[in-house]
Amino acid sequence: MTPKKSKGIFTYLMLIIAAVFLLIYVSSRLNSTSNKTQYSEIISLFDNYQVSSYELDLGTGELTYRIEDQEKDKHYTVPNVNIFLEDTKDYRKEYNEYHAEENKTLEQDFIKITDRTWLYSLIPVILTILLGVAILYFMMKQSGGGSKYTSFGKANLKSSASARKATFKDVAGADEEKQELVEIVDYLKNPKKYTDLGAKVPKGVLLLGPPGTGKTLLARAVAGEAGCPFFPISGSDFVEMFVGVGASRVRDLFEQAKKHAPAIIFIDEIDAVGRHRGAGLGGGHDEREQTLNQLLVEMDGFTGNESVIVIAATNRRDILDPALLRPGRFDRQIVVGYPDVKGREEILQVHAKNKPLGPDVNIKTIARTTQGFTGADLENVLNEAALLAARNNRLAITEADIEEATMKVIAGPEKKSRIVTEHDKLVTAYHEAGHAVAAYNLKTQDKVHQVTIIQRGMAAGLTVTRPDNDDMHVSRNQMRESIVMLLGGRVAEELFIDDICTGASNDIERATATARNMVTRYGFSKKIGTVVYGSDNDEVFLGKDYGHTRNYSEAVAAQIDEEVRAIIEQAYSECTELIKAHSDKMHFLAKYLLKYEKIDGDDFEKLMRGEIPESVLYESEVIDTASKTHEENTEI
Repeated sequence: MTPKKSKGIFTYLMLIIAAVFLLIYVSSRLNSTSNKTQYSEIISLFDNYQVSSYELDLGTGELTYRIEDQEKDKHYTVPNVNIFLEDTKDYRKEYNEYHAEENKTLEQDFIKITDRTWLYSLIPVILTILLGVAILYFMMKQSGGGSKYTSFGKANLKSSASARKATFKDVAGADEEKQELVEIVDYLKNPKKYTDLGAKVPKGVLLLGPPGTGKTLLARAVAGEAGCPFFPISGSDFVEMFVGVGASRVRDLFEQAKKHAPAIIFIDEIDAVGRHRGAGLGGGHDEREQTLNQLLVEMDGFTGNESVIVIAATNRRDILDPALLRPGRFDRQIVVGYPDVKGREEILQVHAKNKPLGPDVNIKTIARTTQGFTGADLENVLNEAALLAARNNRLAITEADIEEATMKVIAGPEKKSRIVTEHDKLVTAYHEAGHAVAAYNLKTQDKVHQVTIIQRGMAAGLTVTRPDNDDMHVSRNQMRESIVMLLGGRVAEELFIDDICTGASNDIERATATARNMVTRYGFSKKIGTVVYGSDNDEVFLGKDYGHTRNYSEAVAAQIDEEVRAIIEQAYSECTELIKAHSDKMHFLAKYLLKYEKIDGDDFEKLMRGEIPESVLYESEVIDTASKTHEENTEI
């Protein structure tokens, strides 16, 4: 048990004890004051000499007496002690005279008068004070802590000692990005090497890139390699409900860093505090703006800021204030993008270091088939594969585990337990067959990696394509054929099921978005021209885009809609002709999916080349249903 926990338990224990004592005291007082006997009856007992002994507390007036021929004491609270002593004066005088010869006076032997006034008056006061202090202490702790009221302006720094350690050896797939930071670490260790050449260290380094690409990992590696104080903090830690707290915390952060210079400050998710000024709806008194102003001053203002380097990470560069991005503040901006095939292989080797891999697992193959995956995605793939291997009581991770883990990361786990009707299976089989056959016969489209009619996530089925390379440029013909492939499911439904359903809604949405981008962003429309219409950022930044007006007329908007529709209709017509020309492959693939529920890329290639005989389908009971449905539909 830690000392902090022990102190908390002790405090609770003392609070309980004080409350119990106070409760006992109050209870005893209530019991003692609830007199059932009248005062006159008590005095009558004394007047008749029926009391053999008694004890009187002068402070509380509590009377304990015993009647002759009785063994138990009785209790009574005297209303007024002085009046009681006066009323029993004759009793005590006559009793003393009666026992004079025995030298046995009532005051000596029978009357025991005690005075505990000070003790009884102090106990409730002490208990009440202790209880009040304890309640006040816990109220302050629950509302933010007593110490926090005086430390609002202090930076909420995280201990770099307790952070997960990392070095540049743990960073893979980002060689150029890593080199930029290695140079900064080297400057902190050997400043003379650079100052002799008149070089100055960058005051700030901004790590840009999509989520999961390793920005925070790079910062942790800098902390592990620098050998100097490292002050990590999150951008949201500056923001409070109280005005001026964020700016005060920025000042405190830089003051602490300057005291320990050379030092590194790392601000994670800086977009929480570095947003474009004037973008809020609250005017210039916005708390975030005050915090940002202070950050700008600390990084490059009148005061010196030597030997303190600021590293920040964000995936929203578009909303950062321009003053924050200028040279002198964030001099160096490092884009940490998606890793290429070589980078993915290096990342997989790092994460597979402590995982036993089976002989059929090839890291290069995994890297080639995971285009578009970030470092976090690849780590998740290997972790999910390890969990699947453990679930199946295997001692090593197999290729099947890797494949299933990859599909799980892309679309979620398979829902094999869900009951699906034969009609839904039939629709899904022809829908996915339409996508797959279209992708196979379109030259610019990626190869089909897997086709399945088992539900994953929100999708009733899935056609997964994988690229052969990491091409960065997308041509007009490639985008046009991607729309054709997306419409393959809807075309197959219309041709082979003689009806259409809602399953193609996402395909139509993606096809429409692609067509609209071709017209408005990439200048692929001859009728509209090589002009960009609208914003190049699809995300709305409230405040910055507040009151933003469309930069083209209604007539141009109508032309854009016509061009988008023309592209979709042309792609639909082309897809229809393609599917009709390969209707035999469509039926074969749909029947195969109805029987086996999925087909991998190699078997799909064989099926399309006619290397898989139709005899593999003869044992399926579902084939008759599919054939019968086809015969009832319109002939192709």
